[in-house]
Amino acid sequence: MKLHYTLIFLVGMLYSCQNGVENTAGIDAFEKNSQTVMSYLNGYQKESLDYDALYSENAVMLNTRIGAVNDSVTVAEIKVMDQAGWDLYDFEIISEINLLPGVNSVTKKVDGSVRYYGIWRTTKEATDSTEAIQSDLRLYESFDFDETGKIIYQQFYGDLTASTNILQGK
Repeated sequence: MKLHYTLIFLVGMLYSCQNGVENTAGIDAFEKNSQTVMSYLNGYQKESLDYDALYSENAVMLNTRIGAVNDSVTVAEIKVMDQAGWDLYDFEIISEINLLPGVNSVTKKVDGSVRYYGIWRTTKEATDSTEAIQSDLRLYESFDFDETGKIIYQQFYGDLTASTNILQGK
C-alpha cells in the first residue's frame, strides 16, 4: 500500500512540474509581450507608433465597427485609420492599465497573449465657434503575438459608434 501511495505522489509531482514549465513559458511570453502592448498604448496616446517594431508583417485587426464591410483590417489600413483619428481627436487612457494574460482557446493555458480593460478619453478640441467635447469609452482589447513577439492579431470591443456620434455632436 505504501508503494501505491508513493507512486501516486510521484506521478502527481511529475505532472505538477510539467505544468509549471508550461505555465512559466506562457507567463514569460506574457511578460515580454506586455512590454509591446505598453509601447503600443503609450505610443497611441502620443500619436506616434512604430508600426514596424510593434506589428508582424501579416498582422490584422478584427474590424468590430457596426456595418463593417471587411472582417479584418491590415496594418496599412490601421496606419491610415490611426492618422485620421489623431487628426481629429486627442486620446488618453484615464483608468489604470492592468494587463492580463490571455489563454489558448483550446488548452485554456496562458499562451503569451495580452488583454486589458480600460477607459479611453477622446477629446475634440475647442475651436473659435465650438467648445471642446469629450467622450469616455470603456474598451476591452486583446493582442496575440507571433514567435518574434510582434502583434499578429488585435481586437477591441467598445461602442465606438456612440463615442464618435458624441464627438460629432449627433
